[in-house]
Amino acid sequence: MAKAKGSDLTDKQVLFCKEYLKTLNATQSAILAGYSEKTATIIGFENLTKPNIQSYIQELMNVRADKLAIDAQWVLQRFKDVSDRCMTAVPVMISDGEGGLVESGEYKFDSSGANKATEMIAKHIGFFEKDNEQSKSFINPIIQLNK
Repeated sequence: MAKAKGSDLTDKQVLFCKEYLKTLNATQSAILAGYSEKTATIIGFENLTKPNIQSYIQELMNVRADKLAIDAQWVLQRFKDVSDRCMTAVPVMISDGEGGLVESGEYKFDSSGANKATEMIAKHIGFFEKDNEQSKSFINPIIQLNK
């Protein structure tokens, strides 16, 4: 993949961006890009604060999301499917005393999975934000989707 259009990134910075897309770890990405292990933590952090690097990483993320056909609709549908599946009542089976199983009359479901999926949907739609403004100091390590 070529450098971002109009970018003034060095070859090492371009490699850092590509590695960051794989690892989502600034220190590890800096090391893999050829920066010194001694300074990798600082360089990785500094790189993520540079607007031109942020822009290129976002460009790479968008290309990946496009190739995978992943967008907000897809993510929300997956969360909804997980929540719905986790809420499916499954009968609790007990021994019938003769080596077989019978339904106890009780049902169980995966409440933690359902809660997590529902929480992720709520976060996406801004349900928990007081003023609906999310603070972003620099690139969110979670895949950012095309809008």
